Amino acid sequence: QRWIKEIDINPLLASPGRTIALDARVVLHDAAMDEKDLPKLAIRPYPNQYVSEWRAKDGTSVTIRPIRPEDEPLMVEFHRTLSESTVNQRYFALLQLESRIAHERLSRICFNDYDCEIPLVVDLKNPDGKDEILGVGRLNKAHGLDEARFAIVISDARQGKGLGTQLLKLLIDVGRQEKLTRITGSMLPENARMRRICQKIGFRLHLDEPKNEWKAEIDL
Repeated sequence: QRWIKEIDINPLLASPGRTIALDARVVLHDAAMDEKDLPKLAIRPYPNQYVSEWRAKDGTSVTIRPIRPEDEPLMVEFHRTLSESTVNQRYFALLQLESRIAHERLSRICFNDYDCEIPLVVDLKNPDGKDEILGVGRLNKAHGLDEARFAIVISDARQGKGLGTQLLKLLIDVGRQEKLTRITGSMLPENARMRRICQKIGFRLHLDEPKNEWKAEIDL
């Protein structure tokens, strides 16, 4: 909350069972201050502006939103739905499930700095009320540059239903709102479906023969 200038909690009593604030004081910036002059937050708030609703080709309604720290258990289940082929196309290597769902790895992915990286997840609310992640699209900003790399992976059972196309379109929209000038990506030669999606959206493609990878890029 950028309007908070300082917070003082004193005394604060902490025990193994609970924490009690006996007194607290919150100081706000002057109401006459221009909002653009407020200090920049050390931690960027959750980007609610990138939450959207979408209906897939088969009629499934989903919420596409930035990832949250509490998504870690959902990400574990999502990775269980990926075949070896899908894993290889996403990571350019056959990363074992144990490595992909390790807490040390997923905690960094789910609790991330939105200034550096914006991952979007496709969230399905099942009839039993439980959430299920069907896909993940990621925009990694290049340090010191106004550009980013994208990566997308969709659950095997949900591929071919338009989720990848929609995720990539949204990542481009996010890039524009983040004032990026270019988005790039890489894919293996056998990932023909991803190349078709990129071509349909307007990416330029070329084969990097030394690396045996297809490169995609689009100017924003």
